[in-house]
Amino acid sequence: MPELPAAAYCTFWGRAYHGDARELLALLPANSVALVLTSPPFALHRQKAYGNVDPDQYVEWFWPFALEIHRVLRDDGSFVFDLGPAWKRGSGTRSLYQYELVLRLAKLFHVVQEFYWYNPSKLPTPAEYVTIRRTRVKDAVNTIWWLAKTDEPQADNRRVLQPYSPSMRRLLKHGYKVARRPSQHEISPHFRRDNGGAIPPNILILPNCRSNDAYFRRCRAAQLPIHPARFPPALPEFFIRFLTQPGQLVVDPFAGSNVTGYVAEMLQRQWISIELNADYVAGSRLRFVDGTARKSA
Repeated sequence: MPELPAAAYCTFWGRAYHGDARELLALLPANSVALVLTSPPFALHRQKAYGNVDPDQYVEWFWPFALEIHRVLRDDGSFVFDLGPAWKRGSGTRSLYQYELVLRLAKLFHVVQEFYWYNPSKLPTPAEYVTIRRTRVKDAVNTIWWLAKTDEPQADNRRVLQPYSPSMRRLLKHGYKVARRPSQHEISPHFRRDNGGAIPPNILILPNCRSNDAYFRRCRAAQLPIHPARFPPALPEFFIRFLTQPGQLVVDPFAGSNVTGYVAEMLQRQWISIELNADYVAGSRLRFVDGTARKSA
């Protein structure tokens, strides 16, 4: 197996690479990655600064990446990706490219579960139909797909428990009468057990409206472009905690500003990020300014 080229920068836990993910993924050992977590360029008709592919070409464009991702994943590894919707050109109706891609991926991976990321701060799109014609509502949800090589991937929802609601805390404190709900589900005495938190749903409510955090300020000071499509840190944190253990390897092949690598670093997971745009790689390095990042020799 060929060795990876020199990294753009390294930290205690990870390495960031500037290059084409198809080429760099091919250099990683098979069955070595616990989690591939990424947001590939969306299929948009209007070109974005970070690059995107026409919906009609998307499945074939993505397939070489999918083959390499499948190869590098451990047998119990997971592939999680955020893929936003697209609208048909000149129309207020949906492209089906997301579903076409997932159906193709399902021939290679197991589809474990869908998650829905609701971004309450998202701008009203598609603007033509939402704010001008007023015939659609704001599009504020992205689907995040969780795929795996087997039907029993590594996962533990106890690592992502949420605080109990006030009503649940009262129930745990004062108890309740064992009864049958109108839905015919029985509420057993075991329901009163304090498990340390509530099991989260597959809906992630995460605003993404930061415009003046440390990454922004440092990029402006260095006169580097700010990546326009960034994960809120809580999103990769949820999946890294849920699907990996400390010390395991997380890879983001479309890293952008490298939020995935930054969160993996904080959670003491090994990480590799790959980004095609050199300016975005340089800007992502500014997330690691506490002395942990260094240029590769």
